[in-house]
Amino acid sequence: MPSGLIALLDDVATIAKLAAASLDDVAGAAGKAGTKAAGVVIDDTAVTPRYVTGLAPERELPIIGKIAWGSLKNKVLLLLPAALLLTAFAPFLITPLLMIGGAYLAFEATEKILEKLLHDHDHLHEEQLVDAMADPADLEALQVKGAIRTDLILSAEIMAIALASLEHLNLWMTAFALVAVAFAITAGVYGVVALIVKLDDIGLHLAQRGSRSARVIGEALVHVVPKMLTALSGIGTAAMLWVGGGILLHGLDDLNVAGFIPHAVHDLAHAAGAAVGPFQAIVEWLVNALGGAVLGIIVGGAIAAVVRRLTKHPEELIVD
Repeated sequence: MPSGLIALLDDVATIAKLAAASLDDVAGAAGKAGTKAAGVVIDDTAVTPRYVTGLAPERELPIIGKIAWGSLKNKVLLLLPAALLLTAFAPFLITPLLMIGGAYLAFEATEKILEKLLHDHDHLHEEQLVDAMADPADLEALQVKGAIRTDLILSAEIMAIALASLEHLNLWMTAFALVAVAFAITAGVYGVVALIVKLDDIGLHLAQRGSRSARVIGEALVHVVPKMLTALSGIGTAAMLWVGGGILLHGLDDLNVAGFIPHAVHDLAHAAGAAVGPFQAIVEWLVNALGGAVLGIIVGGAIAAVVRRLTKHPEELIVD
């Protein structure tokens, strides 16, 4: 009897260890997937603050909360089921879909660069904002709707990148890992966004304090935050380029299509890294990122040229 009890306890312990190992696998896979999606996360963090620009300060955090909730629903209710269906029935489509998403990221980044260079902006969206300015509730609803729509695209890329990192897990573990990625990234992104949009208010509050050190810090924040937001936008654009291009490079390699391109970038990165010794890992990453960004600009520029040609107004086509 004791031996049977010991055997039973031993079996329970074994099951517990297996369960713990499975949870470790899920946590590790979720962390790895989240890391691979970091570039898109940077852009998501960079894009969102502009959706609270022009709104009352007391409404900033509630609006970010609405956007975060919409983002979580995008990931869990829409994108997670789609990802699991792909895993179960059409895993061969994951790489092509990931490449389509990478091409879209490259296009978005290239379009942002062209808008800056050509001083060409989304006039339709600006007109909608002007019309909604008369009613704060309408303006808030328009901004939240636009932010959630943009988030759906970025979240799709995050979930697709995560899914591609979870091939070694079964369906249920993949689901748990994707849920973990969805919650962690949503909380991280919108927590940082909330901090960013309130930094100027924090700075203003500190600037009005009696302490000289608090005033210095507050005034510094008031001056630095606008520049930081501008820099963050640029970092987000760069991240979209190297992430989008990197996805395309990996896709070409996986599908064995134009494989000489990713191989050339990999060989160049390895040679550059070997030449610098102790900084090899950093240099290899930089060269790979630069190679991805160059491919991103080429692909994104080609798509942007086609889209701009197709969306020209009739009078512009006549002038041409």
